[in-house]
Amino acid sequence: MTRVNIAREDRLRAVDLAATVGISVQQVRNYVELGVLPPVRRTASGYRIFTTEHARALTVARRLAEGHGWSRTREIMAAVHGGDLPAALAALDGGHAELDRERAEIRRVLGAFETVLASSPPARPTPRRGVRIGAVATLLGVRTSQLRLWEERDLLRPGRTPGTNYRVYDEAELRAAQVIALLRRGAYPFEIIEAVLGELRSAGSAQRVRAELARREQELHVRSLRRLRGSAALHDYLRVRGEAD
Repeated sequence: MTRVNIAREDRLRAVDLAATVGISVQQVRNYVELGVLPPVRRTASGYRIFTTEHARALTVARRLAEGHGWSRTREIMAAVHGGDLPAALAALDGGHAELDRERAEIRRVLGAFETVLASSPPARPTPRRGVRIGAVATLLGVRTSQLRLWEERDLLRPGRTPGTNYRVYDEAELRAAQVIALLRRGAYPFEIIEAVLGELRSAGSAQRVRAELARREQELHVRSLRRLRGSAALHDYLRVRGEAD
């Protein structure tokens, strides 16, 4: 570590720096080791000191962590302090891209779900003992091999008859098979179908599915704003360091 003389008014004790964000002195030292904070300079006599630069970095790191999480924050700040700005920006972009993918996924699931509501026929009453696979295939206009494939993908979970072990579909599984057939005809990928079925099985009603998806979308907006604030804080930090041009 470089030993330099630093103006006393620019110096900060580790305990004071830690207190600004409510962490321990040991955490401050850990952040230095991880690159979250700039390298620590020392006085001519060898004492470790901190400056307002470290205070700024710590504030930025905390703001980044609120939106991007500590793992990505460590990666970003370490790259900045290691002189690798492209790597820092790539990590930052990756965080925003994740939210974009999540938002697109919610919209695809919601679109598929609305397709189900608008196009699928009402569920038919099923016999008490359930419906055999051949009858389900005939009802849906698909081959029994397709039903078995959907079962292999854990999209369908038919029961089995004692002794013969024949597949039987109760009302819930028949409804699930109808949903799968409908969405496959609409060229929806299996990942979206799995998500739709998961929502229907966990929520149990159309209204609850809509409400859950709306809640997730709102939570995504909040996370997006937090990441934006973190990115803005990083930009200000880079500008002060002369690296934002």
